Amino acid sequence: MNRSRARAALSAVTLLGALAVLAGCSTGTPASSQSAGSQTAGANAAAMDNPNLDLGSSLGGRPAPDFRLQNQFGQPMSLSQFRGKVVMLGFEDSECTTVCPLTTQSMLQAKDLLGAAGEKVQLLGIDANPDATSVANVLAYSRAHGLVNQWDFLTGPLAQLKAIWRSYGIAVQIEQGQIDHTPALFVIDQQGRERKLYLTQMAYSSVGQSAEVLADEISTLLPGHPKVASQQSLASIAAQGPSDHLTLPSAGTSGGTVALGPGQPRLVMFFATWLSEVADLKSELVGANAYVAAARREGLPQLVAVDETVVEPSAQTVGSYLRSLGTTLNYPVALDTSGRVADGYGVQDQPWFALVSASGKIVWSHDGWLPPSALESAAKRAATAKG
Repeated sequence: MNRSRARAALSAVTLLGALAVLAGCSTGTPASSQSAGSQTAGANAAAMDNPNLDLGSSLGGRPAPDFRLQNQFGQPMSLSQFRGKVVMLGFEDSECTTVCPLTTQSMLQAKDLLGAAGEKVQLLGIDANPDATSVANVLAYSRAHGLVNQWDFLTGPLAQLKAIWRSYGIAVQIEQGQIDHTPALFVIDQQGRERKLYLTQMAYSSVGQSAEVLADEISTLLPGHPKVASQQSLASIAAQGPSDHLTLPSAGTSGGTVALGPGQPRLVMFFATWLSEVADLKSELVGANAYVAAARREGLPQLVAVDETVVEPSAQTVGSYLRSLGTTLNYPVALDTSGRVADGYGVQDQPWFALVSASGKIVWSHDGWLPPSALESAAKRAATAKG
């Protein structure tokens, strides 16, 4: 299977085009006015200075284009059937390993932040992968992300999808077998009017912040303006990179911690359990034991895996998955519960490899799986690199 990824590379270009097409408004920076309520002027200023957070662009309340597609169960659905609810509508690649899981999690968390009022919110996704448009594809994505019964992920014939992408200003293209699409998320009110457009940023640490921004906006549209459960800072979050001494919780059954940082060279492997949708994740993780053996024999950097817990269905997901392997991984698996580590290591996809020198500098990185022999060769080439 060709591995598809939805990347945020089109964000800036698409923002310019989408806003002009959809709302006829300024093509400058996103609207700076945060939803009324919990945020002070100072907090707004901090949020505006956060490069990893889109505060949303007003779409002026024009009618959202209707559509009729099938969800992950093969059931026909239309946008108009959700009149009376606020709709979060995201365009997501059904085989995405980059920005789409961040969008998905921010949608889910935003609804959760509204508590009981979240029952008046509908989560919808529309497939933005022209090579994976079957009901089985959207079901597999929903299942991998623990969302089967928490949203409706819609798909249909490619010609129909293309018409919907055009109507919402979504750019989709294929480059060297990979999918690029606009990482757009629309908030549509109870009358079916487009209120805000958000573009997901490729920053793991901002998922929770994005969820709060969404929840605050939706709260203004719901009766009684329900209180949003989280009131975290929307200021920039400091990343945790290879030059930082870190102690992360372990995903192992015995608990404990995993150390990262300068002092010794390391090969760091970032992954998430939902990669099982697009790869034989068990074989990849178990196969990495061969690199561990070679590293011990030849004095190569030790392997440390980091699960991107911030975009897992739950904090317990990776532990359950590792127990299901039926065999032991001969390397530690740490939990990146905040996303700060992924951001600090410059992770742009899953899986992501980074060779780090003893001085705490990244001397090599790679996007995608590699056989143990290739990892060994890369480690040997980088072993003499001076940090």
